[in-house]
Amino acid sequence: MTNQHPLKPIIMIGAGGHASVLADILLSQGYSIKAFISPDEINQRNIFKGIQQLRNDSDIEQFQASDVFLVNGIGIVPRSNRRQKIQSYYLDKGYQFISVVSDKAIVSKFSDVGEACQIFPGAVIQAGVSIGAYSIINTGALVEHDCQLGSFNHIAPNAVLCGGVITATDVFVGANATVLPNLHLDKGVIVGAGAVVKDHLQSNQTAHSANAFIAPSEL
Repeated sequence: MTNQHPLKPIIMIGAGGHASVLADILLSQGYSIKAFISPDEINQRNIFKGIQQLRNDSDIEQFQASDVFLVNGIGIVPRSNRRQKIQSYYLDKGYQFISVVSDKAIVSKFSDVGEACQIFPGAVIQAGVSIGAYSIINTGALVEHDCQLGSFNHIAPNAVLCGGVITATDVFVGANATVLPNLHLDKGVIVGAGAVVKDHLQSNQTAHSANAFIAPSEL
């Protein structure tokens, strides 16, 4: 699966590490990045050199919504709604976010990838998988058959969701973590890096990485 959009210019929201990986994927697929929006100096990011920098969110209005696509380069931080607020701000102004799917990812044609998802190199999405809108499947992550993921999920590098896992919205699965088959992760769950989850997790619980200890809800 590759990106299925006309090659309109891209406006990148953010210019950090997550955004730079997205930019690399897009440029390799023939997209042009018209501008990026960031208040910060980004001299250390060679990939953005020569690209127009916009300092404020409102600067987007110099581009007609029909003339550009947006890509959200802000990574997901557990239990932060910053990414959602960014999406809402621009969607309310009529702009469209697109999915970014690396050519080096394996995405089954029998899977369903939601709106404006991001799938990084080396990720594997198997048959029967459904991924909710605005989710990130990061580098080398494996989402096995029949998993059903909610919106605004982040499956971090090299994490594994075994077959039939179901997640709600705002779930964060850390790097190298494993969720065993047919488990449910409710809204706001965090799975720490390296954890092995062996039981269902209720809303806002955290499975810590050392021994997958399940902490009580923090909210």
